[in-house]
Formats: sequence, structure tokens, C-alpha cells
Amino acid sequence: MGTVILGIESSCDDTSAAVTRDRQLLSNVIAGQEVHRKYGGVVPELASRAHQQNIVPVVDRALREAGVLPGEIDALAFTRGPGLLGSLLVGTSFAKGYTAALNIPMIEVNHLQAHMMVHFIQSEQSSGSSPSFPFLSLLVSGGHTQLVLVRDYHTMEIIGRTIDDAAGEAFDKCAKLLGLPYPGGPHVDRLAQQGEALRFKFSKPRIEGYDYSFSGLKTSFLYFLRDRQKEDPGFIETNKADLAASLQHTIIEILLHKLRLAMKHTGTNQVALAGGVSANSGLRLAMEREAERYGWELFIPPFSFTTDNAAMIAITGYYRYLKGYFSSDDIAPLARMYF
Repeated sequence: MGTVILGIESSCDDTSAAVTRDRQLLSNVIAGQEVHRKYGGVVPELASRAHQQNIVPVVDRALREAGVLPGEIDALAFTRGPGLLGSLLVGTSFAKGYTAALNIPMIEVNHLQAHMMVHFIQSEQSSGSSPSFPFLSLLVSGGHTQLVLVRDYHTMEIIGRTIDDAAGEAFDKCAKLLGLPYPGGPHVDRLAQQGEALRFKFSKPRIEGYDYSFSGLKTSFLYFLRDRQKEDPGFIETNKADLAASLQHTIIEILLHKLRLAMKHTGTNQVALAGGVSANSGLRLAMEREAERYGWELFIPPFSFTTDNAAMIAITGYYRYLKGYFSSDDIAPLARMYF
């Protein structure tokens, strides 16, 4: 019959539940929270309240779509961290109660490691091929930007990370300066497809090693717009597509520069993209070009697995289940959690 895992994800503002049988995805249900849009970002208190409202119906729907009864679940995997503490607490508390009622083990999952494990999910959306170990993962999201050497299902080494802001945050904050709604990244991506990527130049960091920095780019973008608007108050509206394209081009160039260095350093020819920003069309295209140029074997996740979802929690939980990595019932969520 296979091993059935129920996955729960509640690290930020998406409540998600998924069911897997071994590596096969049976369901993946996500409930978003529109309430944050008018605030221009996620409000932690509102997020945790919405999780409380959503988690029971989301789990119920995931089980029904999977055709699985509660008694058939072998274990429940949940996001322990990192993330918003109030949101994580909802998922952790649900996991404790549900596993106690069914007398099944619960499995803690690192949210960031789970993002990199999406390439091992078998589903209608996935290509069917998975990277072999070791491979390099470029994890790019609103809260994190990391280069990770993935040695096996459980052993991952961060060799580069942002020293300040994440790439996704740079997208969102700069998008706000352009008057675009939250989350700004997808809007920048759509506008960029209509603009000239080389028209405007913005600051690029000079950071040693494989670490990233995006705070300087945000400052450069802010001052550039401020100075141009002094000369022409309508500058942003007139040049919005070119500004978006140039911004996106700069962020991608920063990401790829360190990726090239890290690929050479590690000696691997396999690279896997992960995280919310992996949905960016410009980044996907640039990664494909780099892979063709350098002979890399590239793995890009389906769009449905780029943002926060419980499928990635369930597949990570499955491999932890095989090793017997179970959690005790006194476990607490962690806003910051490391590999």
C-alpha cells in the first residue's frame, strides 16, 4: 500500500495540507490570505488567526481529494520553522492534537530544506526526473536567498547566503516604489517582459565568496527614482516597463554570478532552483541559458511547487519517516531554524 504522509505547512500566510503515498502526490490544497494585500505585506497576527480558521477545512479537503481516511495515515509531517512564530504555532499545535488522536508519529520539517526537496515529488506536474547527489540548490524566496550543497536527503550545507535582504524582498520593496501592488515580484515579472532590460543600470554588490547582498540595490533603485522624478514627475509611469525589466535583469545577474562561482567550486554539474522566486520567468530563462552554456543539468520546479505548499513538507517527511526521525510531543516551533 505504501507509506501515507499527511503534510502541514503554516510558516507564513498560506495554510496548506498535502497527502503523499511514498513519493506520489495524492493532493495538495492551499488556502491563501488576501487580507494582507491592503497592508503591503504579511501582518503576523492576522496570519495566525487565518491559519486557525483554515487548517481544519484544508486538511479535510486534502484527505478527501486524496481518497485517504484518517486511519490510513502513517505519519504527519509539519513545518517546525523557520517562519512566523504565531503561524508555526497553529500548525505545530494541530500536528500534536491530530497525531495524538490517531496514535501516529509526527515529523518536524525544516521549511527551507523542504523547498529543495520538491524535485523528488512525483506528480502530474513534475517531469519525473530528480537530481542525484550531490547537487547545488539555488534557493530564492521572499525571506531567504541561499546556495546550498545538497549531499543527500538529510544532509545540506549552506555555502552562500544573503548578508542582508533576500532577492524576493528586493523585488517586493522595489515594486512598491514603482507603485505596484503586493506581492510585487509577479507584477515586476509581467512588466519586465514588455521592457528593455539594459536601459537602466543599478548598483551591484561586491561581496567576497558566495554570499549575496541586495540592500545596496534597493538603495540604488530608490535614489535613482528620486533623482529622475525631480527632473520629470511622470518618469516612473512613462518608463515603468523598462524600470521593471532593468531591475529584474540586475537581480538575476547578481544571483547567477555567485551561482557560477559556486558551481565551479563544488565541481557538480547539477543545479536545482527552488523557492518562491523560482516562478520568475526571467530567472527561469536565464537559468536555462546558463545550463546550456556550461553543460549543467538543470532542475526547475513546476509553478505549483514554487510557493509555500504542503507537498514539499510531505515529501521531506516521507524520507525522514524512512529514517525514523520522529518528533516528541513537547516540540516547539522555531521562528529561526538552521540546517
